[in-house]
Amino acid sequence: MGTNTFHLLIAEKRNDGHDILHREHIASKIGVGGINKGLITPEGKERAITALKKFKNVIDYWEVEKSVAFGTSALRNAKNGREIIEKIKTEIGIDAKIISGDEEAELIYKGVRAAIPLGKEKSLIIDIGGGSVEFIIGNETEVFWKQSFEVGGQRLMEQFHHHDPILKEEVEQVDKFLKEALHSLFTQLEIHQPSTLVGSSGTFDTLSEICCHQQNVPYKELPETPLTLKAFKNIFAELLAKNRAERMQIPGMIEMRVDMIVVACCLVDFLIKNHSFLNIRVSTYSLKEGVLASLTTP
Repeated sequence: MGTNTFHLLIAEKRNDGHDILHREHIASKIGVGGINKGLITPEGKERAITALKKFKNVIDYWEVEKSVAFGTSALRNAKNGREIIEKIKTEIGIDAKIISGDEEAELIYKGVRAAIPLGKEKSLIIDIGGGSVEFIIGNETEVFWKQSFEVGGQRLMEQFHHHDPILKEEVEQVDKFLKEALHSLFTQLEIHQPSTLVGSSGTFDTLSEICCHQQNVPYKELPETPLTLKAFKNIFAELLAKNRAERMQIPGMIEMRVDMIVVACCLVDFLIKNHSFLNIRVSTYSLKEGVLASLTTP
């Protein structure tokens, strides 16, 4: 149960792993209008309940024996987050829990590791949510450092993105804000020197799909999808120059990403400008696949 998107993943366990039976997501946008006030608005609460009622019907259809539900940044930081969790339990019968930023980062790492071969070299894994952004420095066997920062796309958008196309001054304000907010991240980048940036799902899925369209490569929803630093820079330049309607015309763009993608890419660009990454990779697996890996790994 993310700040912008609620995800449903149904799988069947087998001896050597699992089979994915069903995937679905709903743009519930529970953070809209309240994310920077520490509140889920009544409209956001209603969207959450509506989404989960739909999910419950699908869960019942598949005759699911065990279900787990996790709330992230918006619910974690909302004054009425616990109240909503209780409402979900009493009205829908889903027993959800709110996870910490540290737990979220750990699950994202497990999801990414299940998707792509990280190898022995260190990578910076990044998951840009609506409320928080998780950063993990790790390789195929261990996490060296991880931290969740409350600098997600919905927060940045409501705080800085007031003109469309975004103004140069607004991009500069985002950069200034991130320089202060992510100070501890850059201390760790200096220590560990990861050379690869691994983007986890969400914004990165859309960037990868746009990249494929631009390079006339078929986009296939595999665990790892293509993106290069050069392609990112070209896409980012295009996003900066266009308004919402124009962004929607970009092949590969989807409705649920079109608003937040500009500030999310400002964050990616800020990282690339301030650390020497040699390449960028995209994992289509993220938190929900990390939860699945935790449940099915002996």
